[in-house]
Amino acid sequence: MKKQQSIIWLKLLLGLFHFVRKHPVLLLVIATLGLGGYAYEIKLARPALLYQGEPQALSPTNSDTWFRIFRNHGFILGYSDLRGNPLWVEYALTPDAASKPSLKRPSRFETDWRSINRVSHDSYKKSGYDRGHMAPNYAISHLYGKQGQADSFLMSNITPQKPNLNQKLWQRLEEVEINTFAKLFGKVWVITGPVFKGSIERLESDWTVEIPDAFYKIYLTEFTPATKPVALGFLVPQTVNGKEPLTQFVTSIDAIEAQTGLDFFADLDDSIEKNLEAVIDGQPWHLQSVSRLPSRYYSGFILH
Repeated sequence: MKKQQSIIWLKLLLGLFHFVRKHPVLLLVIATLGLGGYAYEIKLARPALLYQGEPQALSPTNSDTWFRIFRNHGFILGYSDLRGNPLWVEYALTPDAASKPSLKRPSRFETDWRSINRVSHDSYKKSGYDRGHMAPNYAISHLYGKQGQADSFLMSNITPQKPNLNQKLWQRLEEVEINTFAKLFGKVWVITGPVFKGSIERLESDWTVEIPDAFYKIYLTEFTPATKPVALGFLVPQTVNGKEPLTQFVTSIDAIEAQTGLDFFADLDDSIEKNLEAVIDGQPWHLQSVSRLPSRYYSGFILH
């Protein structure tokens, strides 16, 4: 059997060699198109979805921070096949979402054909964890339509979240970012993802999916000659009960970088980046006024 397979491969290679010799111009055209597609992806398509550069691993030798970039409709992410999680997801928010019609939510999540580990909808079945969106369904579907929503339901955009986090506090934060932050500033860039600490724990239902200990969100306004960028960071543990004020989890970008091993906004001028990433201030975002808003999924929210 192995000998037959070897003969088949040899014939295919010889056939390809003869084809190239007979049609060198066609080969050149194919190569040119391939290089052109790669150049478009790297120089135009990806940068349009990234603000001030793509996130970078602080230590290139640390395999825990290795990722492959997947570009989607309306958002982009760095996916770790080793962890079965996106390490970062970036998208832009504008106030247009409220005027767009709601789309019917898909009933299932889809395996991303680009992933090596083939995480599926059923990977989370009976795991005790929700399939937590990083690029949120509501904002992405309202801003980027049906294709954006479909891409947000790819498992490469999903990470394990405990129900109290996913359905309560995380949902509140997603609602605040589109209804308050985007309206305040006109356009806000968001980078979000999981945080892993200490020992490795994986889903019992699928060992290829690692369970995060916490999650982060980073918000940044655009830099213009007339205005300086404003940043806000959150670091939220899996163990929340969901009723905590959002102000409890405000932190600096520096602190998030230290815990994720990732460098964000590397293309910013060093002096601006240094000051921006050290700030811990929710006031420009009117955070105090929305910190205790209830989750739409939980009527028993207690103000305290």
